[in-house]
Amino acid sequence: MAGSNAASTPATGPITQAVAGTGLPPRGGVRLRTLVLIRWAAVAGQLFTAAVVHWGLNFTLPVLAVGGAIALSALLNLTVSLGRPASARIDDREATIFLAFDILQLAVLLYLTGGLINPFSLLLLAPVAIGATILSLASNVALSLLTIISIGLLGLFHQPLPWRGPPPELPEIYQAGAWAGLTLTTLLVTLYGWRLAEEQRLMAAALAAAQGALEREQRMSALGALAAAAAHELGSPLSTIAVVAKEMLREVETDDPLREDVELLSSESDRCRAILARLSVDPVGDVSDAYTLVPLPALIEAAAQHSEREGIAITFKAGPVGEGVPTTAPIQVRSPEITQGIGNIVQNAVSFARHEVEIRTRWTAAWSEVEVSDDGPGFSEALLDELGTPFISTRQGEEGHMGLGVFIAKTLLERTGATVTFGNRRGTTGGALVSVRWPNPVFKAT
Repeated sequence: MAGSNAASTPATGPITQAVAGTGLPPRGGVRLRTLVLIRWAAVAGQLFTAAVVHWGLNFTLPVLAVGGAIALSALLNLTVSLGRPASARIDDREATIFLAFDILQLAVLLYLTGGLINPFSLLLLAPVAIGATILSLASNVALSLLTIISIGLLGLFHQPLPWRGPPPELPEIYQAGAWAGLTLTTLLVTLYGWRLAEEQRLMAAALAAAQGALEREQRMSALGALAAAAAHELGSPLSTIAVVAKEMLREVETDDPLREDVELLSSESDRCRAILARLSVDPVGDVSDAYTLVPLPALIEAAAQHSEREGIAITFKAGPVGEGVPTTAPIQVRSPEITQGIGNIVQNAVSFARHEVEIRTRWTAAWSEVEVSDDGPGFSEALLDELGTPFISTRQGEEGHMGLGVFIAKTLLERTGATVTFGNRRGTTGGALVSVRWPNPVFKAT
């Protein structure tokens, strides 16, 4: 039980399998309208700034060159807007090209207006910041390199800063500092922004997987309730058929050719009644009405029943802790969250156990607890505090393990009010230990 086992848990549902199969949803996918609106805002800001500097402050600008660079951006934006619907989504490659053009266009404007000593040189970081939230790591690296190269060239080659009289001459050490500051900020914005966006994507994918697992379990519970209702409704007519068949059997002679058909009718009606009786007790094999109150040990055994693995023994133990505690087990709502969450934990333990998995149910007047332990390699001490976080796995020797099983289990069980803790067994046997504890257990009145 050294890591999660989402991939091998059949109850995790199609969403989990999709996430585990593809790794993660693809990067990009941003709406074209979003980038188009950002560029229109940039074009408007550039026009306003150029007009204020040239005509408002009377600083001489190369109007044709500056206007041409701004017009090119506006023309490209107009072409993109008319060529595709605003609701269209663009992939990672298209978004990278889109933002790369913005970096180059800004670099041209800065070249014409003083280079890095232009106070608006910080705007080179804007496309980098946008890309960090929507692009893949490779695309972000490409944009960062393009920005750093542009910063370096602007530090060496640029037109004089628009100024009344001779342009100011800043010390070379200041210009070098400006270059270093912009370069380091580019790297920081890229790495920090990308990492935060990546963690958000991982969490969204994991939550989708958990929601998919819960929805599947809820559908199974609803199906179980429907099957139980159908069994109840069909019981009366089947009983009538069985009675009539038995009456006919008494009326028909032994050598009558119809006797065999009547015997078949009677036996099949008995068989149908037996099937309906089983459906009434356990409608879908392992799922009953979601609101049935059952003893906690029985609920845990039902949740773990599909986790068998050849060569691994699963043992169940249950009992009170301390004196003055009811000897009868507390009752618990048989909810999809508990069956799915405990099932994931047990499946995970079975996957990493060498010989045995032990499931111990304990209770006091203040709490009830389920402990799942195995004799496997245990959890990595370095990652104990991070277990339960999506895509954190300690599974060894297998690539691509997603770490969703433990996350799904922890999320679902916490919805029921439980506290989930992870640790390792003490002693020579070793192995992992997962504890699930609920406060204020309910005991059935006797």
